[in-house]
Amino acid sequence: MKQIRILALALVLILGVSCSHQKIKYPVTKKVDQVDTYFGIKVKDPYRWLEDDHSQETKNWVAAQNKTTFDYLNKIPSRDKFKSRMKELWNFETMRSPLRKGDRYFFFKNNGLQDQDILYMQKDKDSEPEILIDPNKFSDDGTIAMSHKIAISGNEKYLAYQISKGGSDWHEILVINIETKEKLKDHIKWVKFSEIAWYKDGFFYSKYPTPNEKDKLSGINQYHKVCYHKLGTPTNEDKIIFENKDYPLRNYRAEVSGDEKYIFVYETESTSGNNLYVKNLQKKKDNFVKLTTGFNYDYHVIDQVGDNFIVLTNFKAPKYKLVRININSLNVGNWVDVIPDKNYVLRNCSLAGDKIIASYIKDAKSKLEVYTDKGEYLYDIELPAIGSVSSIHSSPKQTEVFFAFKSFTVAPTIYKYDIATNKSEIYFKPNIDFDPEKYVTKQIFYQGKDGTSIPMFIVHKKGLEMDGNNPTLLFSYGGFNISLLPSFKVERLVWLENNGIFAMPNIRGGGEYGENWHKAGMKLNKQNVFDDFIAAGEYLVDQSYTSPEKLTIRGGSNGGLLIGAVINQRPDLFAVAFPEVGVLDMLRYQLFTIGWAWVNEYGSSDDPIQFENLYNYSPLHNIDEDKKYPAVMVVTADHDDRVVPAHSFKYIATLQDKYKGNNPVIIRIQTKAGHGAGKSTNMRIDETADKWAFAFKNMKAKTIYPD
Repeated sequence: MKQIRILALALVLILGVSCSHQKIKYPVTKKVDQVDTYFGIKVKDPYRWLEDDHSQETKNWVAAQNKTTFDYLNKIPSRDKFKSRMKELWNFETMRSPLRKGDRYFFFKNNGLQDQDILYMQKDKDSEPEILIDPNKFSDDGTIAMSHKIAISGNEKYLAYQISKGGSDWHEILVINIETKEKLKDHIKWVKFSEIAWYKDGFFYSKYPTPNEKDKLSGINQYHKVCYHKLGTPTNEDKIIFENKDYPLRNYRAEVSGDEKYIFVYETESTSGNNLYVKNLQKKKDNFVKLTTGFNYDYHVIDQVGDNFIVLTNFKAPKYKLVRININSLNVGNWVDVIPDKNYVLRNCSLAGDKIIASYIKDAKSKLEVYTDKGEYLYDIELPAIGSVSSIHSSPKQTEVFFAFKSFTVAPTIYKYDIATNKSEIYFKPNIDFDPEKYVTKQIFYQGKDGTSIPMFIVHKKGLEMDGNNPTLLFSYGGFNISLLPSFKVERLVWLENNGIFAMPNIRGGGEYGENWHKAGMKLNKQNVFDDFIAAGEYLVDQSYTSPEKLTIRGGSNGGLLIGAVINQRPDLFAVAFPEVGVLDMLRYQLFTIGWAWVNEYGSSDDPIQFENLYNYSPLHNIDEDKKYPAVMVVTADHDDRVVPAHSFKYIATLQDKYKGNNPVIIRIQTKAGHGAGKSTNMRIDETADKWAFAFKNMKAKTIYPD
C-alpha cells in the first residue's frame, strides 16, 4: 500500500511538472510564397501579409494572438499582486520643472494615478496654481496625450501645444488664450517631428502632406516642410517657409531667437548630423543663409546674444563644445570657442543671467558646471548623489533656474538654483511609499569581448546575498547617440522590492562617451553593441549576482533590436526576454514611416556590404529552430508609427513556427497606443504587471507577496 501511494505521488508530480511546462497552442499564422532576392541571395518573407495593418486578416490575427497571451497571463497568480503594488507605489504627486515667462510660471503636475499630466499656471511666485489645460478631459480612456513641450508667444498672451491620439507620432497643434483659458479656433493637423516657434502673431511649425487613410500609420514619411501659421487664419492659407522637393527624405524644424530677430532651420536626413540655416526676419528680402555643409556634425543654437549665435556642436569636437558665431562673419574660420571640448561629454548648455550652465555627462552621470558668458569656469553646481539632471529651465533675463534631479531610487526632485548666489534649494520633493535608504546603487566597469572597458550601474537591496540566485533585470539600448543615465521608474521599484537586481550597462552605440562611442556601435560595428550586452550578462553571472536561469533582459525600439539579436546569439544566457517595439526586420525597416532616417545608423539592405551585415544579425532572419530560446514576450502597439508593429508581428510568427521548446513565446499588442510616449498611467501599470508576472513565473522566482 505504501509503495502504491509513493507511485501515485510520483505520478502526480510528473504530471504536474508536465502540465506546468506544457507548450502553448499558438494561433496558426498563414504563410505566403514571398521571396526577395538581395544580391543573388533569396530571402523568404512568408509573413509579408502582416505588414498590412488595415486588413481584416491582420486584425483577426492580432485578436487571436492577444487572446492566447492574455489567457496565459490571466493564470499567473502574481499578476494581480504586482498590479496592486504598482498602483500603491505609483500613487504619489509628481511635478516637472517650472518654465518661467515674465512673472508667470508654467508646470506639469500629476496627482499620482492620473492618466496624463496636467498643465498648471501660477500668475506669480506667491499666487495659487490654477489648472490651465487638463489632458485627462480629452478622452475617456486617457489615450489622447499632450506634449510637455509648450510654446508661449512673445507677448505672453497665447500658449500653443501639441496633442497626439492613441500614441501616434502624428500631432495636432492647438492654441489657448492664457488669461481667459479660451481655446482658439486655430487647429493644425498632420504635424510630425515639429517645434512650435512663435513669431509676431503666429508661429512656425513642421508638417508632412496629408496622408491617405491607408498610409497614415505605416506609409513612408516624405516631403517635410516648415510652414507659418498666422492666428485666426485658415490653415490652408499657411505659408511654406522652407522645403526642398529635391530631397523628399529630409526633415526640417524651425526655432526663433529670443528677440524674434532670427529664424533657424535645422535640416536632417538621419537621426544624427544636421545642416543649419539662418535668416534675418527683419529683412524680408533676405534669403536663408546656410551655415554648415553636410551631415557629419550636429549643431544646435542655444540662443542669440546681440549679433552672436551661441551654438552647441561636435564639429571637430567628438564630445561637443560651445561656440560663438557672429552674424557678420559666418565663415567657420571665424567661429570662436566659448567652452572647448573636454574629456567628458557636453550634453547641453543654458544661459542664465550673465552666466552659462553647462550640463555634462561624465561616466554616464550628470555633472553641472557654471561659466561666465566668455567661457571662464567658475564652479560646479553640487548634486545630491549619483544621478542625472534634466529639464533645466533658465533665461538670460533671470537669475532663477529650475532643474530636475533623479536617480534609480530617487524620484524626480525639482531644485531651484540662484545663479547669482550659487545656492540651490529643493523646490518640490515627491512623497513616495519607498525607502531609498534600503537600496544601494553602484557603478562598476567590466570588459567587453574586445577588451573595451564598459560602465554598468547595478541597483539592489542592501545586504542582498550574492548567491547567483537573484532575479535580475538587464536593460540597455546601444544606439543613435542616446545616453542612458540614472533614471527613476516606478516599475523598477517593484522589481527591486522583490529581492531583484537591476543592471544597466552603457554599451557602445550610445552617446555616453561622445561621437566615437556612438560610431563604435553603428553600421558595420553593430555587433559591438550585442557583444557588450552579452558581456554584461556574463559579468553578472560570473560575479554571482545571478544565473542564466534568473536573468531577464529587456529593451525597447533600438533596444528591442538588441534583445532580439542577443537571444539569437546567446539563448543559453537568458531566462526571459522582452523585445519591446523593436526594429526586428533589418532588411525592410527603411520602407516604413520614418525608417529611412535610420539608414545612417544601421546601413541599408540596398547596399551589398551592408546587406550582408544586416542579414547576419537581423532578429527576424536569424531565428534557429535548433536553439533553446528563453521565454519571450514581445511587446508592441497597434498605433506605433515609429517602429511599425509589423516588425513584431512577423518576428513572433516566425519564432512560434520555428521554436520547438516549451518556453512560452507570445506577443502582447496594446490597442490605442504607440511607440511609448503618451501611454496612460493605467496602460503602463497593466503592461508592467504583465511583464513582471511573466518574468517571475518563467524564472521560477519567488515574490515577497503572500499567497
